Amino acid sequence: MCLAVPGKVMEIEERDGTRMATVDFGGVVKEVCLEYVPDLAVGEYAIVHVGFALQRLDEESARRTLALFEELGLLQEEFGDPWEAAAGQEAQEVGQ
Repeated sequence: MCLAVPGKVMEIEERDGTRMATVDFGGVVKEVCLEYVPDLAVGEYAIVHVGFALQRLDEESARRTLALFEELGLLQEEFGDPWEAAAGQEAQEVGQ
C-alpha cells in the first residue's frame, strides 16, 4: 500500500535544477521532491506521496495523522525494512 504521509521538512537543497528536501516522517527520514509545492520551507509540514510533496499541512494535523498511522501500524508497513519484512514472511511460511 502506498500512503500519502505527512512529514516535516528538515533541509532543502537544489539538485540538478530540482528542489529536494530531507523530510522526517516521525523518525523515518527520506528524500522528497518539492516541485509541486515550490514555496515549502524548512520546518513546515507536507503531505508526501511516492516521493513528492503534494500539499502543505499544519503541524497539529500532521502530528495527529502520524500518531494515528503509527497506532494502526501503517508507518511500519509503509516505511519498514523490506528485507526484514521478507525474512518475517519466509519464517511464517517455514513454520506452517
